[in-house]
Amino acid sequence: MSRKFTCILAFALSSVVLLQGASAQTTQGRWSFGLSGGGNLWVNDLNEQKIGPGGTLFFRYGMAPAFSIGLSVGMEGLKAGQNPGLADMPYSYLKLDAYPLALTGWFHLSPGSSFAPYLRIGGGAMAYHRKTVANAPAPDDKMRASLIIPVGLGFEAFASRNLSFMIDAGVTSVANTLDLRDNSSPDGFVSARAGIVWYPGSGDGDDADGDGLTNGQERRLGTYPENPDSDADGMPDGEEVKRYRTNPLRTDSDSDGLSDADEVMKYKTDPIRFDSDGDGLSDGDEILKYSSDPTRVDTDGDGLTDGDEILKLKTDLLKVDSDSDGLSDWDEVKSYRTDPANPDTDGDGIIDGEEVTKYKTSPLKVDTDLGGMIDGAEIIRGTDPLNPKDDVVKETIILERGKSVVMDGINFTTGSATLTRESEEILERAFTALVANPEIKLEIAGYTDNVGSKTANERLSQRRADAVRAWFIAKGIAAGRLTARGFGMRDPIDTNATPDGRAKNRRIEFHVR
Repeated sequence: MSRKFTCILAFALSSVVLLQGASAQTTQGRWSFGLSGGGNLWVNDLNEQKIGPGGTLFFRYGMAPAFSIGLSVGMEGLKAGQNPGLADMPYSYLKLDAYPLALTGWFHLSPGSSFAPYLRIGGGAMAYHRKTVANAPAPDDKMRASLIIPVGLGFEAFASRNLSFMIDAGVTSVANTLDLRDNSSPDGFVSARAGIVWYPGSGDGDDADGDGLTNGQERRLGTYPENPDSDADGMPDGEEVKRYRTNPLRTDSDSDGLSDADEVMKYKTDPIRFDSDGDGLSDGDEILKYSSDPTRVDTDGDGLTDGDEILKLKTDLLKVDSDSDGLSDWDEVKSYRTDPANPDTDGDGIIDGEEVTKYKTSPLKVDTDLGGMIDGAEIIRGTDPLNPKDDVVKETIILERGKSVVMDGINFTTGSATLTRESEEILERAFTALVANPEIKLEIAGYTDNVGSKTANERLSQRRADAVRAWFIAKGIAAGRLTARGFGMRDPIDTNATPDGRAKNRRIEFHVR
């Protein structure tokens, strides 16, 4: 073996060691072109075999992951000698300038690997000139041909998806008359090669973008072989298809308003389920609209599902007690049948939590003891809302929005804003009506007769309206529900020419809002 060939083989071997595992590839669906060089040894009936040079060029196509087919052409310098000479062999040295051409199949033993061994076998023909010393024809200068059967084995080490280094060893059988000796022993030559293989472009079995899907798989799916994330959602196409079963062509596979990548990496939700926790709300609404946990059916732990809180009960799914009445939403819905979004379900002036835990009254009944006075009024008055005997309610005052009520019985000492003791009864009845109708607001209007100056009467009427407002506030009515205004001698309801008429004009009216 020549020194030059030894160096080439050593270089190829070292390159393979360094590049092994560098880039896993497959040959399926790809053309490849190879060029190799090395030496050969002609095995024949002469007694001196000599090493000659040789080279091979091939092109092939990957039919399947484990099989390629193509044509290989070569140039071989086959050498041999005979010493001592023979009577029927006039030449002591023979050389064949040979040109083999074969249809070859490659069987890839580890498809898709960076270190890829193979077997090859083919069939074809080899044209050759037979020469002797000083390139003299032997016995003539005719171009002859022989059928050949090449077999071999080798391996490729991929440096990239487009380039590999190869080492190949083979045996090629030829006709047994090439050495001018016709006997029964088979003739042929063995070869050793080192070279490179070029894979232009990419094939169906290749993963051009490194996303975990082959080009063929991407073509069938409709994704982009040159783009690892076809829908730009932050996840490689291979992960979407093989691991999460999401659609690599849709940013949001389940149409819940969240990208597949955010569901997997940020929120830990299921990217193929619109409602990961099955609570009736989409994952997107939980994250973007309600700030709830899309992986928990009951975010606030109150016993009610997030979906029921939003869609049916209209409660706050982040608060155990949505209306802050002292009862959990669950207790209101399941135990007491109260409205978890309304702190005072029956509108009696007492919040549901206090009715249940403090006063033992019914949060669903305005008047628990049915004595005629609402629970809130009894609490403020200091009577027992569970005892009907202490209610003592006179005729009810009716307050209707948009209407005015003349409050006969609310009187003051002459020329002052001091309420008389007799006014207490009518004020109590008015107070009960206000407690029973917490949604209404009052304008308390003061009026006088025409005795005295206009300015003095307006001031007096304002002070009297203020006195009534202060009485209600002291009893517990919210100040924001009450306004006071003095109208003086305006808008009389009777004549000011008689004492009785003037008495009627000195009055308090409620303007209900």
